[in-house]
Amino acid sequence: MPRETGARGRRLLAALALAVLVLPVSARADAKADAKAKAEARPVTESLQVLHWWQSASERRAVDLLAERLGQQHVQWRDAMVPGGSGIGAGIVLRSRVLAKDAPEVAQLNGIVIRDWARLGLLADLDQVAARGDWERQLLPGIAALIRPGQHVVAAPLGIHRINILFHNRALFARHGLSAPVTWPDFERAAAVLARAGVTPLAQSSEPWQVATLFETLVLAEGGAAYFRQLFQQREPAAFADPRLGRALTRLRGLKKWMGAPVRELSWAEEVRQVADGSAGMLVMGDWAKGELNALGLHSDRDIGCGAVPGTAAFHLYNVDMLSMLAERPAQRASQETLAAMVMQPALQRDYSRVKGSVPVLRAPDLASMDACARASWTLFATSPAGQVPSMVHRMATDETARDAMVAELHRFFLNERVSVADTQRRLGVIGRRPQDR
Repeated sequence: MPRETGARGRRLLAALALAVLVLPVSARADAKADAKAKAEARPVTESLQVLHWWQSASERRAVDLLAERLGQQHVQWRDAMVPGGSGIGAGIVLRSRVLAKDAPEVAQLNGIVIRDWARLGLLADLDQVAARGDWERQLLPGIAALIRPGQHVVAAPLGIHRINILFHNRALFARHGLSAPVTWPDFERAAAVLARAGVTPLAQSSEPWQVATLFETLVLAEGGAAYFRQLFQQREPAAFADPRLGRALTRLRGLKKWMGAPVRELSWAEEVRQVADGSAGMLVMGDWAKGELNALGLHSDRDIGCGAVPGTAAFHLYNVDMLSMLAERPAQRASQETLAAMVMQPALQRDYSRVKGSVPVLRAPDLASMDACARASWTLFATSPAGQVPSMVHRMATDETARDAMVAELHRFFLNERVSVADTQRRLGVIGRRPQDR
């Protein structure tokens, strides 16, 4: 009996000892869960108004994603969307609000415009956020230089878009025995077959920025990256007199025969739907079109072909989605930094790009999560600095005044068949004159 009692006592002591070991761990887990629940239940106490021009279905999904993730950081995203596919309206609204001392806390600003706003001292620097997040090592080199136009980091980069993409409806091409066009003769043959079948070969809008976007891909095809930079970045007078510019204008006019007649002013999302439903066979557009196709339930690896515009396979004509913080609102500084830090999180970069159609700005993104089109875009941008070409139309290469005037001149040429190639080339040369050449 004493022996049995001793054994039972030892078992009881062992159980008590185990409980002593386990209870603190369990208590800590419960305390951690309680803290997490309290944090999640904590009401949003700060807010940021964000001015942007994202309005299509896929763009709204991207905005909703950003708003949701920011809300998880206990900051409310207050939406200030200004309609207009190329951001002209948003730029006008932002300037007027700054002049009225009513600037939003955050604005979508792309490319060279960031440099101009930073020079005026209107953008908050994000140096400390960038240092804490080790942005210099995390970012692709070209992007790191872009967000620091002077002495300070003044933008948080979201994603890189490739513009020189030719999309095609895979089922339509298969039905007619067509392959994805690689050369312009390939394109012409495919277009002729589609036209005979009653399909609009090339979806295209007469909207000014869309005409100019098509044109700049043709300049890249005719002249390559070095010539493109001479024309739109350096604005060298000789580049405007170059026959390659004339050939690009001639091809732009020649492509009109493959567009619906008359060429109507459509939103880019409407053109995407034409390719999706098979009423049009092809579309030249940035890879934001891929985001819209995904929103429609299609997939580029299965339903829609995604390749370079003929003659541009070695080049990445790009623009970059970026958010800048306005310096007028020091009370919201902490919330602005929260948003900037969030933008650079790898998971956010992956999820945003998947919805938007872009690719992450990071040196080491999750390539396995990308479709073939995205992997090709990121790989080309990351491995070929010489192939990186900043878009004129999408504000990466040219100041706003020259850009707007060139877009208007190209639109005039596109609409009016009586306007000659030579006259348009001459007028573009006048618009492109640098101050030192006047």
